[in-house]
Amino acid sequence: MPIRVLADELIDQIAAGEVIERPASVVKELVENALDAQAERIDIDIERGGIGLIRVRDDGVGMSAEELPIALARHATSKIASLADLAAVTTLGFRGEALPSIGSVSRLRLLSRPRGGEDRAAEVGVDGGRVTLVRPAPHPPGTSIEIRDLFFNVPARRKFVRSEATEFGHIARAVERLALSRFDVSFRLRHGERRVLDAPAVNAAGEAARLAAVLGAEFLPSALALRSLAGPIGLSGWVALPTASRAQADQQFWFVNGRSVRDRLLSNAVRLAYRDVLYHGRHAVYVLYLTLDPRLVDVNAHPSKLEVRFRDSRQIHDFVFRAIEQALAGTSPRASAAATADAPERPPQFAGRAQPLDFADGRRDPWILAGSVRDQAPSASAALQPLGTALAQLHGIYILSQSEEGLILVDMHAAHERVLYEQFKADQAAHGIASQHLLEPVVIEVKSHELDAVLEDRSSWERAGFELDALGPTRLAVRRVPALLAGGDVAAAVGAVIRDLELDAGVHHLDGAVDKFLGTLACRTSIHAHRRLTLPEMNALLRQMETTERANQCNHGRPTWARLTLSQLDHLFLRGR
Repeated sequence: MPIRVLADELIDQIAAGEVIERPASVVKELVENALDAQAERIDIDIERGGIGLIRVRDDGVGMSAEELPIALARHATSKIASLADLAAVTTLGFRGEALPSIGSVSRLRLLSRPRGGEDRAAEVGVDGGRVTLVRPAPHPPGTSIEIRDLFFNVPARRKFVRSEATEFGHIARAVERLALSRFDVSFRLRHGERRVLDAPAVNAAGEAARLAAVLGAEFLPSALALRSLAGPIGLSGWVALPTASRAQADQQFWFVNGRSVRDRLLSNAVRLAYRDVLYHGRHAVYVLYLTLDPRLVDVNAHPSKLEVRFRDSRQIHDFVFRAIEQALAGTSPRASAAATADAPERPPQFAGRAQPLDFADGRRDPWILAGSVRDQAPSASAALQPLGTALAQLHGIYILSQSEEGLILVDMHAAHERVLYEQFKADQAAHGIASQHLLEPVVIEVKSHELDAVLEDRSSWERAGFELDALGPTRLAVRRVPALLAGGDVAAAVGAVIRDLELDAGVHHLDGAVDKFLGTLACRTSIHAHRRLTLPEMNALLRQMETTERANQCNHGRPTWARLTLSQLDHLFLRGR
Protein backbone atom coordinates (compact mmCIF):
# COMPACT_ATOMS: atom_id res chain seq x y z
CA MET A 1 0.00 0.00 0.00
CA PRO A 2 1.52 3.36 -1.00
CA ILE A 3 2.03 6.21 1.51
CA ARG A 4 -0.91 8.60 1.48
CA VAL A 5 -2.40 11.47 3.47
CA LEU A 6 -5.35 10.27 5.54
CA ALA A 7 -8.82 11.73 5.16
CA ASP A 8 -9.89 14.34 7.71
CA GLU A 9 -12.66 12.11 9.06
CA LEU A 10 -10.21 9.25 9.67
CA ILE A 11 -7.71 11.64 11.30
CA ASP A 12 -10.41 12.84 13.71
CA GLN A 13 -11.37 9.28 14.63
CA ILE A 14 -7.73 8.36 15.28
CA ALA A 15 -7.44 11.44 17.51
CA ALA A 16 -10.65 10.41 19.26
CA GLY A 17 -9.05 7.04 20.02
CA GLU A 18 -6.27 8.84 21.91
CA VAL A 19 -8.42 11.39 23.73
CA ILE A 20 -11.81 9.66 24.12
CA GLU A 21 -11.22 6.37 25.89
CA ARG A 22 -14.76 6.02 27.28
CA PRO A 23 -17.77 8.25 28.15
CA ALA A 24 -15.98 9.51 31.27
CA SER A 25 -13.27 10.96 29.02
CA VAL A 26 -15.91 13.02 27.19
CA VAL A 27 -17.29 14.35 30.48
CA LYS A 28 -13.81 15.28 31.67
CA GLU A 29 -12.99 17.22 28.49
CA LEU A 30 -16.31 19.09 28.43
CA VAL A 31 -16.24 20.02 32.13
CA GLU A 32 -12.64 21.22 31.85
CA ASN A 33 -13.71 23.45 28.94
CA ALA A 34 -16.47 24.86 31.15
CA LEU A 35 -14.00 25.58 33.95
CA ASP A 36 -11.67 27.32 31.48
CA ALA A 37 -14.67 29.41 30.41
CA GLN A 38 -14.95 30.80 33.97
CA ALA A 39 -18.12 28.88 34.77
CA GLU A 40 -19.55 29.21 38.26
CA ARG A 41 -22.15 26.45 37.85
CA ILE A 42 -21.86 23.23 35.85
CA ASP A 43 -24.74 20.78 35.35
CA ILE A 44 -24.02 17.32 33.95
CA ASP A 45 -26.84 15.03 32.76
CA ILE A 46 -26.14 11.41 31.81
CA GLU A 47 -28.32 8.75 30.22
CA ARG A 48 -27.49 5.07 29.67
CA GLY A 49 -24.06 5.40 31.23
CA GLY A 50 -23.06 8.19 28.84
CA ILE A 51 -23.69 6.25 25.63
CA GLY A 52 -27.22 7.59 25.21
CA LEU A 53 -26.61 11.18 26.31
CA ILE A 54 -23.98 13.41 27.87
CA ARG A 55 -25.12 16.99 28.44
CA VAL A 56 -22.87 19.58 30.07
CA ARG A 57 -24.31 23.05 30.67
CA ASP A 58 -22.38 25.96 32.18
CA ASP A 59 -22.82 29.69 32.84
CA GLY A 60 -19.38 30.65 31.53
CA VAL A 61 -18.33 33.38 29.10
CA GLY A 62 -19.96 31.63 26.13
CA MET A 63 -19.21 31.96 22.42
CA SER A 64 -20.57 34.06 19.58
CA ALA A 65 -22.27 32.54 16.54
CA GLU A 66 -19.16 33.21 14.45
CA GLU A 67 -16.96 31.22 16.85
CA LEU A 68 -19.11 28.09 16.98
CA PRO A 69 -17.92 26.42 13.74
CA ILE A 70 -14.32 27.44 14.53
CA ALA A 71 -14.56 25.72 17.92
CA LEU A 72 -15.29 22.46 16.08
CA ALA A 73 -12.21 22.70 13.86
CA ARG A 74 -9.05 20.76 14.67
CA HIS A 75 -6.45 22.59 16.78
CA ALA A 76 -8.65 25.65 17.23
CA THR A 77 -8.35 27.19 20.69
CA SER A 78 -8.49 30.51 22.52
CA LYS A 79 -6.09 29.38 25.26
CA ILE A 80 -2.66 29.55 23.63
CA ALA A 81 -1.25 31.42 20.64
CA SER A 82 2.51 30.86 20.76
CA LEU A 83 5.21 28.44 21.90
CA ALA A 84 5.77 30.64 24.94
CA ASP A 85 2.12 30.16 25.92
CA LEU A 86 2.50 26.38 25.61
CA ALA A 87 5.51 26.44 27.95
CA ALA A 88 3.46 28.13 30.68
CA VAL A 89 -0.06 26.72 30.30
CA THR A 90 -2.47 27.73 33.06
CA THR A 91 -5.70 26.40 31.54
CA LEU A 92 -6.95 22.82 31.74
CA GLY A 93 -7.31 22.50 27.97
CA PHE A 94 -5.11 23.97 25.26
CA ARG A 95 -4.82 21.61 22.28
CA GLY A 96 -8.14 22.24 20.53
CA GLU A 97 -8.65 18.51 19.92
CA ALA A 98 -11.53 17.55 22.19
CA LEU A 99 -14.61 18.89 20.36
CA PRO A 100 -13.66 17.75 16.82
CA SER A 101 -12.59 14.35 18.19
CA ILE A 102 -15.85 13.91 20.10
CA GLY A 103 -17.90 15.12 17.12
CA SER A 104 -16.29 12.55 14.84
CA VAL A 105 -17.63 9.61 16.90
CA SER A 106 -21.01 10.95 18.08
CA ARG A 107 -23.93 13.22 17.33
CA LEU A 108 -22.97 16.55 18.89
CA ARG A 109 -25.04 19.69 19.48
CA LEU A 110 -23.35 22.90 20.63
CA LEU A 111 -25.39 25.87 21.91
CA SER A 112 -23.88 29.06 23.31
CA ARG A 113 -24.52 32.70 24.10
CA PRO A 114 -21.85 35.22 25.15
CA ARG A 115 -22.07 36.51 28.68
CA GLY A 116 -22.88 40.20 29.14
CA GLY A 117 -23.22 41.04 25.44
CA GLU A 118 -25.96 41.80 22.94
CA ASP A 119 -25.23 38.73 20.84
CA ARG A 120 -28.02 36.20 20.57
CA ALA A 121 -27.64 32.53 21.23
CA ALA A 122 -26.86 30.14 18.38
CA GLU A 123 -26.32 26.45 17.82
CA VAL A 124 -24.36 24.18 15.53
CA GLY A 125 -24.35 20.42 15.17
CA VAL A 126 -21.95 17.64 14.19
CA ASP A 127 -23.14 14.22 12.99
CA GLY A 128 -20.29 11.74 12.78
CA GLY A 129 -17.85 14.46 11.72
CA ARG A 130 -20.17 16.43 9.40
CA VAL A 131 -20.77 19.98 10.65
CA THR A 132 -24.20 21.55 10.14
CA LEU A 133 -24.99 25.22 9.51
CA VAL A 134 -25.12 27.68 12.38
CA ARG A 135 -28.63 28.80 13.31
CA PRO A 136 -30.30 30.87 16.07
CA ALA A 137 -31.50 29.04 19.17
CA PRO A 138 -32.81 30.00 22.63
CA HIS A 139 -30.19 29.69 25.37
CA PRO A 140 -29.15 31.67 28.48
CA PRO A 141 -25.61 33.11 28.75
CA GLY A 142 -23.14 30.27 28.78
CA THR A 143 -22.71 27.06 26.80
CA SER A 144 -24.45 23.70 26.51
CA ILE A 145 -23.01 20.67 24.73
CA GLU A 146 -25.04 17.52 24.07
CA ILE A 147 -23.38 14.28 23.01
CA ARG A 148 -25.70 11.51 21.80
CA ASP A 149 -25.03 7.99 20.52
CA LEU A 150 -21.35 7.94 21.41
CA PHE A 151 -19.32 5.63 19.11
CA PHE A 152 -22.40 4.99 16.92
CA ASN A 153 -20.21 5.02 13.79
CA VAL A 154 -17.27 3.10 15.28
CA PRO A 155 -18.56 -0.41 16.06
CA ALA A 156 -15.08 -1.60 17.02
CA ARG A 157 -14.96 0.99 19.83
CA ARG A 158 -18.58 0.51 20.85
CA LYS A 159 -18.13 -3.17 21.67
CA PHE A 160 -15.42 -2.32 24.21
CA VAL A 161 -17.82 -0.12 26.21
CA ARG A 162 -18.73 -1.77 29.51
CA SER A 163 -22.07 -1.97 31.27
CA GLU A 164 -24.12 1.12 32.00
CA ALA A 165 -23.33 0.91 35.72
CA THR A 166 -19.58 0.53 35.10
CA GLU A 167 -19.39 3.45 32.68
CA PHE A 168 -21.39 5.72 34.95
CA GLY A 169 -19.13 4.76 37.84
CA HIS A 170 -16.17 6.09 35.86
CA ILE A 171 -18.12 9.27 35.08
CA ALA A 172 -19.01 9.79 38.74
CA ARG A 173 -15.37 9.43 39.81
CA ALA A 174 -14.25 11.85 37.10
CA VAL A 175 -16.79 14.45 38.25
CA GLU A 176 -15.76 13.95 41.88
CA ARG A 177 -12.16 14.72 40.96
CA LEU A 178 -13.24 17.85 39.11
CA ALA A 179 -15.42 18.92 42.05
CA LEU A 180 -12.43 18.64 44.39
CA SER A 181 -10.33 20.75 42.02
CA ARG A 182 -12.60 23.81 42.28
CA PHE A 183 -14.50 24.43 45.52
CA ASP A 184 -15.71 27.79 44.17
CA VAL A 185 -17.74 26.16 41.37
CA SER A 186 -21.11 24.45 41.79
CA PHE A 187 -21.40 20.91 40.36
CA ARG A 188 -24.54 18.87 39.80
CA LEU A 189 -24.52 15.36 38.33
CA ARG A 190 -27.64 13.41 37.35
CA HIS A 191 -28.06 9.94 35.86
CA GLY A 192 -31.48 9.75 34.30
CA GLU A 193 -33.87 11.06 36.94
CA ARG A 194 -31.51 10.33 39.81
CA ARG A 195 -29.40 13.13 41.29
CA VAL A 196 -26.05 11.60 42.18
CA LEU A 197 -23.99 14.64 43.21
CA ASP A 198 -25.10 18.09 44.27
CA ALA A 199 -22.13 20.15 45.41
CA PRO A 200 -22.87 23.87 45.78
CA ALA A 201 -20.01 26.34 45.50
CA VAL A 202 -18.33 26.98 48.86
CA ASN A 203 -15.63 29.20 50.29
CA ALA A 204 -12.75 28.04 52.49
CA ALA A 205 -15.05 27.72 55.49
CA GLY A 206 -17.36 25.36 53.61
CA GLU A 207 -14.76 22.99 52.19
CA ALA A 208 -15.77 20.32 54.71
CA ALA A 209 -19.15 19.94 53.03
CA ARG A 210 -17.59 19.38 49.60
CA LEU A 211 -15.10 16.87 51.01
CA ALA A 212 -17.90 15.02 52.81
CA ALA A 213 -19.97 14.88 49.60
CA VAL A 214 -17.10 13.19 47.74
CA LEU A 215 -15.15 11.25 50.40
CA GLY A 216 -17.78 10.74 53.07
CA ALA A 217 -18.39 12.40 56.42
CA GLU A 218 -15.75 10.23 58.11
CA PHE A 219 -12.83 11.65 56.09
CA LEU A 220 -12.13 15.00 57.78
CA PRO A 221 -12.33 13.80 61.40
CA SER A 222 -9.60 11.26 60.59
CA ALA A 223 -7.42 13.55 58.45
CA LEU A 224 -4.57 15.99 59.04
CA ALA A 225 -4.61 19.39 57.36
CA LEU A 226 -1.39 20.07 55.47
CA ARG A 227 0.18 23.31 54.29
CA SER A 228 3.83 23.68 53.32
CA LEU A 229 5.82 26.19 51.27
CA ALA A 230 9.31 26.02 49.81
CA GLY A 231 10.14 28.94 47.54
CA PRO A 232 7.87 28.85 44.48
CA ILE A 233 6.39 25.47 45.43
CA GLY A 234 3.40 25.02 47.71
CA LEU A 235 1.61 21.92 49.01
CA SER A 236 -1.75 21.95 50.76
CA GLY A 237 -4.67 19.63 51.41
CA TRP A 238 -5.47 16.75 53.71
CA VAL A 239 -3.83 13.40 54.47
CA ALA A 240 -5.80 10.75 56.34
CA LEU A 241 -4.42 9.06 59.43
CA PRO A 242 -2.93 5.61 58.86
CA THR A 243 -5.87 4.10 60.74
CA ALA A 244 -8.19 5.44 58.00
CA SER A 245 -6.41 3.57 55.20
CA ARG A 246 -8.33 1.58 52.59
CA ALA A 247 -7.98 -1.76 50.85
CA GLN A 248 -7.76 -0.04 47.45
CA ALA A 249 -6.33 3.24 46.16
CA ASP A 250 -9.72 4.73 45.20
CA GLN A 251 -9.54 7.84 47.38
CA GLN A 252 -6.22 9.34 46.36
CA PHE A 253 -6.52 12.74 44.68
CA TRP A 254 -3.62 14.79 43.30
CA PHE A 255 -4.02 18.25 41.74
CA VAL A 256 -1.16 20.16 40.12
CA ASN A 257 -2.01 23.83 39.55
CA GLY A 258 -5.68 22.87 39.72
CA ARG A 259 -5.35 19.98 37.24
CA SER A 260 -6.31 16.47 38.35
CA VAL A 261 -3.39 14.13 37.63
CA ARG A 262 -2.34 10.55 38.28
CA ASP A 263 1.40 10.99 38.56
CA ARG A 264 3.72 8.16 39.56
CA LEU A 265 6.34 10.48 41.04
CA LEU A 266 3.86 12.19 43.37
CA SER A 267 2.17 8.94 44.34
CA ASN A 268 5.53 7.41 45.19
CA ALA A 269 6.44 10.38 47.40
CA VAL A 270 3.24 9.85 49.38
CA ARG A 271 3.82 6.11 49.61
CA LEU A 272 7.30 6.64 51.01
CA ALA A 273 6.02 9.18 53.53
CA TYR A 274 3.56 6.56 54.82
CA ARG A 275 6.05 3.68 54.70
CA ASP A 276 6.69 3.64 58.48
CA VAL A 277 3.05 3.91 59.55
CA LEU A 278 0.91 2.12 56.93
CA TYR A 279 0.12 -1.56 57.18
CA HIS A 280 1.27 -3.74 54.27
CA GLY A 281 -1.29 -3.91 51.47
CA ARG A 282 -3.28 -0.88 52.66
CA HIS A 283 -3.58 2.40 50.76
CA ALA A 284 -3.48 5.94 52.13
CA VAL A 285 -6.34 8.39 51.61
CA TYR A 286 -5.50 11.97 50.68
CA VAL A 287 -6.52 15.10 48.79
CA LEU A 288 -3.44 17.14 47.89
CA TYR A 289 -2.85 20.31 45.88
CA LEU A 290 0.58 21.16 44.48
CA THR A 291 1.11 24.68 43.17
CA LEU A 292 4.18 25.89 41.33
CA ASP A 293 5.29 28.10 38.46
CA PRO A 294 3.64 26.73 35.27
CA ARG A 295 7.02 26.96 33.55
CA LEU A 296 8.36 24.30 35.94
CA VAL A 297 5.89 21.63 34.83
CA ASP A 298 5.06 20.18 31.41
CA VAL A 299 1.34 19.36 31.13
CA ASN A 300 1.65 18.35 27.46
CA ALA A 301 3.05 14.91 28.30
CA HIS A 302 -0.03 12.68 27.94
CA PRO A 303 -2.91 12.46 25.41
CA SER A 304 -5.48 12.88 28.18
CA LYS A 305 -3.30 15.29 30.18
CA LEU A 306 -3.44 12.93 33.19
CA GLU A 307 0.33 12.83 33.63
CA VAL A 308 2.81 15.68 33.93
CA ARG A 309 6.58 16.11 33.86
CA PHE A 310 8.45 18.28 36.32
CA ARG A 311 11.58 20.16 35.36
CA ASP A 312 13.20 19.17 38.66
CA SER A 313 11.47 15.94 39.61
CA ARG A 314 13.86 15.14 42.46
CA GLN A 315 13.19 18.46 44.17
CA ILE A 316 9.42 18.01 43.86
CA HIS A 317 9.60 14.43 45.11
CA ASP A 318 11.69 15.37 48.16
CA PHE A 319 9.53 18.38 49.00
CA VAL A 320 6.29 16.36 48.92
CA PHE A 321 7.85 13.48 50.85
CA ARG A 322 9.25 15.71 53.61
CA ALA A 323 6.03 17.71 53.99
CA ILE A 324 3.82 14.64 54.41
CA GLU A 325 6.35 12.79 56.57
CA GLN A 326 6.50 15.78 58.92
CA ALA A 327 2.70 15.92 59.15
CA LEU A 328 2.49 12.20 59.96
CA ALA A 329 5.22 12.54 62.59
CA GLY A 330 2.58 14.04 64.88
CA THR A 331 0.55 10.81 65.04
CA SER A 332 1.25 10.00 68.68
CA PRO A 333 -0.86 9.19 71.75
CA ARG A 334 -0.44 12.73 73.08
CA ALA A 335 -1.62 14.26 69.80
CA SER A 336 -4.55 11.83 69.66
CA ALA A 337 -5.56 12.69 73.19
CA ALA A 338 -5.38 16.42 72.47
CA ALA A 339 -7.52 16.02 69.35
CA THR A 340 -10.27 14.00 71.07
CA ALA A 341 -10.38 15.64 74.49
CA ASP A 342 -13.26 17.95 75.30
CA ALA A 343 -11.16 19.93 77.75
CA PRO A 344 -8.42 22.36 76.68
CA GLU A 345 -5.08 20.82 75.81
CA ARG A 346 -3.25 19.76 78.94
CA PRO A 347 0.39 20.56 79.65
CA PRO A 348 2.89 17.70 79.77
CA GLN A 349 2.39 15.68 82.94
CA PHE A 350 5.95 14.50 83.48
CA ALA A 351 9.27 16.26 83.78
CA GLY A 352 11.66 13.60 82.56
CA ARG A 353 12.47 12.37 79.04
CA ALA A 354 13.49 8.97 77.75
CA GLN A 355 17.20 8.34 77.46
CA PRO A 356 18.76 6.55 74.46
CA LEU A 357 19.07 2.84 75.11
CA ASP A 358 22.33 0.98 74.63
CA PHE A 359 21.78 -1.70 72.00
CA ALA A 360 25.28 -1.73 70.49
CA ASP A 361 25.50 -5.38 71.51
CA GLY A 362 22.43 -7.07 70.08
CA ARG A 363 22.96 -10.09 72.38
CA ARG A 364 22.23 -8.06 75.50
CA ASP A 365 18.78 -8.03 77.03
CA PRO A 366 17.21 -4.98 75.36
CA TRP A 367 14.52 -4.49 77.99
CA ILE A 368 16.01 -1.74 80.15
CA LEU A 369 13.10 0.65 79.85
CA ALA A 370 12.54 1.05 83.58
CA GLY A 371 16.04 2.39 84.03
CA SER A 372 15.87 4.56 80.92
CA VAL A 373 13.27 6.96 82.30
CA ARG A 374 14.34 9.40 84.96
CA ASP A 375 12.26 11.66 87.19
CA GLN A 376 9.45 9.19 86.83
CA ALA A 377 7.29 10.67 89.58
CA PRO A 378 5.07 13.31 87.97
CA SER A 379 3.78 16.29 89.84
CA ALA A 380 0.22 15.73 88.68
CA SER A 381 -1.92 12.60 88.72
CA ALA A 382 -0.76 9.92 86.29
CA ALA A 383 -4.40 9.41 85.28
CA LEU A 384 -4.17 12.68 83.35
CA GLN A 385 -1.48 11.29 81.06
CA PRO A 386 -2.80 10.22 77.60
CA LEU A 387 -1.91 6.55 78.07
CA GLY A 388 -2.68 6.53 81.79
CA THR A 389 -1.22 4.17 84.39
CA ALA A 390 -0.48 0.50 83.80
CA LEU A 391 -2.69 -1.97 85.63
CA ALA A 392 -1.63 -5.40 84.36
CA GLN A 393 -0.27 -7.49 81.52
CA LEU A 394 -2.65 -9.64 79.45
CA HIS A 395 -1.42 -13.00 78.08
CA GLY A 396 2.11 -11.62 77.93
CA ILE A 397 1.13 -9.55 74.86
CA TYR A 398 -0.91 -6.53 75.90
CA ILE A 399 -0.59 -3.86 78.57
CA LEU A 400 -3.82 -2.79 80.25
CA SER A 401 -3.81 0.81 81.44
CA GLN A 402 -6.33 3.10 83.10
CA SER A 403 -6.65 6.62 81.71
CA GLU A 404 -8.99 9.49 82.42
CA GLU A 405 -11.10 8.50 79.39
CA GLY A 406 -11.34 4.77 80.14
CA LEU A 407 -9.28 1.66 79.38
CA ILE A 408 -6.13 1.65 77.22
CA LEU A 409 -4.80 -1.52 75.55
CA VAL A 410 -1.21 -1.45 74.26
CA ASP A 411 0.52 -4.04 72.06
CA MET A 412 3.84 -4.00 73.90
CA HIS A 413 5.95 -5.42 71.04
CA ALA A 414 4.56 -3.00 68.45
CA ALA A 415 4.89 -0.06 70.84
CA HIS A 416 8.46 -0.88 71.88
CA GLU A 417 9.43 -1.45 68.24
CA ARG A 418 8.31 2.08 67.33
CA VAL A 419 10.06 3.62 70.34
CA LEU A 420 13.36 1.92 69.48
CA TYR A 421 13.06 2.72 65.78
CA GLU A 422 12.60 6.44 66.39
CA GLN A 423 15.47 6.44 68.90
CA PHE A 424 17.75 4.73 66.39
CA LYS A 425 16.84 7.23 63.67
CA ALA A 426 17.51 10.15 65.99
CA ASP A 427 20.92 8.75 66.97
CA GLN A 428 21.82 8.15 63.33
CA ALA A 429 20.87 11.70 62.37
CA ALA A 430 22.95 13.13 65.22
CA HIS A 431 26.11 10.99 64.95
CA GLY A 432 26.00 9.10 61.66
CA ILE A 433 26.17 5.36 61.11
CA ALA A 434 28.99 3.55 62.87
CA SER A 435 30.18 0.54 60.86
CA GLN A 436 32.16 -2.59 61.56
CA HIS A 437 34.25 -4.87 59.30
CA LEU A 438 33.28 -8.54 59.26
CA LEU A 439 35.91 -11.19 59.96
CA GLU A 440 34.62 -13.06 56.92
CA PRO A 441 32.48 -11.57 54.15
CA VAL A 442 28.85 -12.63 53.97
CA VAL A 443 28.04 -13.88 50.46
CA ILE A 444 24.48 -13.40 49.22
CA GLU A 445 22.89 -14.88 46.10
CA VAL A 446 20.91 -12.22 44.20
CA LYS A 447 19.47 -11.79 40.73
CA SER A 448 21.71 -10.22 38.12
CA HIS A 449 19.58 -7.08 37.75
CA GLU A 450 19.48 -6.68 41.54
CA LEU A 451 23.28 -6.88 41.67
CA ASP A 452 23.56 -4.25 38.93
CA ALA A 453 21.24 -1.93 40.85
CA VAL A 454 23.26 -2.33 44.07
CA LEU A 455 26.58 -1.62 42.36
CA GLU A 456 25.12 1.37 40.53
CA ASP A 457 24.02 2.87 43.85
CA ARG A 458 27.10 1.72 45.81
CA SER A 459 27.68 5.18 47.32
CA SER A 460 24.30 5.10 49.07
CA TRP A 461 25.12 1.75 50.64
CA GLU A 462 28.49 3.06 51.79
CA ARG A 463 26.83 6.03 53.48
CA ALA A 464 24.57 3.53 55.22
CA GLY A 465 27.64 1.79 56.65
CA PHE A 466 28.13 -1.05 54.13
CA GLU A 467 31.00 -2.21 51.97
CA LEU A 468 29.80 -4.39 49.08
CA ASP A 469 31.58 -6.16 46.22
CA ALA A 470 30.51 -8.40 43.35
CA LEU A 471 31.98 -11.92 43.37
CA GLY A 472 30.19 -12.99 40.20
CA PRO A 473 27.14 -12.19 38.08
CA THR A 474 24.75 -13.22 40.88
CA ARG A 475 26.91 -13.19 44.06
CA LEU A 476 27.27 -10.20 46.37
CA ALA A 477 29.89 -10.01 49.14
CA VAL A 478 29.14 -7.91 52.23
CA ARG A 479 32.43 -6.96 53.94
CA ARG A 480 31.35 -4.16 56.29
CA VAL A 481 28.00 -3.56 58.02
CA PRO A 482 26.51 -1.00 60.42
CA ALA A 483 27.69 -1.71 63.94
CA LEU A 484 24.09 -2.04 65.12
CA LEU A 485 23.62 -4.94 62.70
CA ALA A 486 26.77 -6.84 63.65
CA GLY A 487 25.89 -10.25 65.05
CA GLY A 488 22.50 -10.26 63.36
CA ASP A 489 21.25 -11.95 60.21
CA VAL A 490 23.13 -9.77 57.72
CA ALA A 491 22.08 -11.77 54.65
CA ALA A 492 18.37 -11.56 55.45
CA ALA A 493 18.50 -7.83 56.22
CA VAL A 494 20.47 -6.95 53.07
CA GLY A 495 18.24 -9.13 50.91
CA ALA A 496 15.10 -7.46 52.27
CA VAL A 497 16.51 -4.00 51.61
CA ILE A 498 17.50 -4.89 48.04
CA ARG A 499 13.96 -6.06 47.30
CA ASP A 500 12.35 -3.03 48.92
CA LEU A 501 14.59 -0.53 47.11
CA GLU A 502 13.82 -2.26 43.80
CA LEU A 503 10.13 -1.57 44.40
CA ASP A 504 10.94 2.12 44.87
CA ALA A 505 11.97 2.23 41.18
CA GLY A 506 15.00 4.43 41.65
CA VAL A 507 13.23 7.27 43.46
CA HIS A 508 13.91 6.24 47.08
CA HIS A 509 15.71 8.54 49.44
CA LEU A 510 19.32 7.91 50.43
CA ASP A 511 18.17 7.49 54.01
CA GLY A 512 15.57 4.92 52.97
CA ALA A 513 18.12 2.11 53.08
CA VAL A 514 19.33 3.25 56.50
CA ASP A 515 15.78 3.39 57.85
CA LYS A 516 15.14 -0.11 56.57
CA PHE A 517 18.11 -1.42 58.53
CA LEU A 518 17.14 0.49 61.64
CA GLY A 519 13.58 -0.80 61.36
CA THR A 520 14.84 -4.37 61.08
CA LEU A 521 17.07 -3.85 64.11
CA ALA A 522 14.23 -2.34 66.14
CA CYS A 523 11.97 -5.28 65.31
CA ARG A 524 14.70 -7.77 66.24
CA THR A 525 15.66 -6.17 69.56
CA SER A 526 12.25 -5.01 70.83
CA ILE A 527 10.42 -6.92 73.52
CA HIS A 528 8.43 -9.88 72.20
CA ALA A 529 5.32 -11.68 73.31
CA HIS A 530 5.21 -13.63 76.60
CA ARG A 531 7.89 -11.50 78.25
CA ARG A 532 6.68 -10.67 81.75
CA LEU A 533 7.05 -7.02 82.68
CA THR A 534 6.88 -5.20 85.97
CA LEU A 535 4.52 -2.26 86.45
CA PRO A 536 7.42 0.25 86.38
CA GLU A 537 8.56 -1.22 83.07
CA MET A 538 5.04 -0.97 81.66
CA ASN A 539 4.69 2.64 82.77
CA ALA A 540 8.12 3.46 81.37
CA LEU A 541 7.03 2.23 77.96
CA LEU A 542 3.78 4.24 78.14
CA ARG A 543 5.69 7.42 78.97
CA GLN A 544 8.10 6.85 76.10
CA MET A 545 5.22 6.27 73.69
CA GLU A 546 3.76 9.64 74.67
CA THR A 547 6.94 11.43 73.57
CA THR A 548 7.67 9.38 70.45
CA GLU A 549 6.72 10.49 66.96
CA ARG A 550 4.40 8.20 64.96
CA ALA A 551 3.83 6.10 68.07
CA ASN A 552 0.25 5.28 67.04
CA GLN A 553 1.63 2.65 64.62
CA CYS A 554 4.58 0.29 64.66
CA ASN A 555 7.17 0.26 61.87
CA HIS A 556 4.97 -2.10 59.85
CA GLY A 557 1.84 0.03 60.15
CA ARG A 558 0.02 -2.00 62.81
CA PRO A 559 -1.72 0.02 65.53
CA THR A 560 0.16 0.11 68.83
CA TRP A 561 -2.71 1.00 71.14
CA ALA A 562 -6.48 1.31 71.36
CA ARG A 563 -8.90 3.01 73.74
CA LEU A 564 -12.21 1.86 75.19
CA THR A 565 -13.94 4.91 76.63
CA LEU A 566 -16.11 4.80 79.72
CA SER A 567 -19.21 5.40 77.60
CA GLN A 568 -18.30 2.41 75.40
CA LEU A 569 -17.80 0.26 78.48
CA ASP A 570 -21.14 1.46 79.91
CA HIS A 571 -22.82 0.60 76.62
CA LEU A 572 -21.20 -2.85 76.66
CA PHE A 573 -22.58 -3.61 80.12
CA LEU A 574 -25.95 -1.84 79.55
CA ARG A 575 -25.27 0.65 82.35
CA GLY A 576 -27.60 3.64 82.55
CA ARG A 577 -30.46 1.91 80.72
